[in-house]
Amino acid sequence: MADNNNIGPKRLVVGAHYGLKDWLAQRLTACVMAAYTIILLVTFLTGSDFSYDGWAGLFSHQWLKVATFTTFLCLFYHAWVGMRDIWMDYVKPVGIRLTLQAATILWLIACAGWAAQIIWRA
Repeated sequence: MADNNNIGPKRLVVGAHYGLKDWLAQRLTACVMAAYTIILLVTFLTGSDFSYDGWAGLFSHQWLKVATFTTFLCLFYHAWVGMRDIWMDYVKPVGIRLTLQAATILWLIACAGWAAQIIWRA
């Protein structure tokens, strides 16, 4: 009976093994989003023009457009990791889980395309 205790170096390890990579990805993407929020707040609040033209002028800078899109990509990846974990933890039928994961991926890719279109619209 002691041979089947499943404890120690000879234990049976199962699962997808996403743990550390996903934990790190969630923290990194959260840090990028927090830094962007702080930069955007400082840039906007130190400005003098609080009208639509001031807001549009703020986003006329290429570096802010790139930072905004990078932040959106981090947001979408952050959302993907969270939703994938939810689907894996709570949806047991494999077919339904795969369908939900595929729908989530398609939705996030569509959102990324829409964000790019909005950010770089003429």
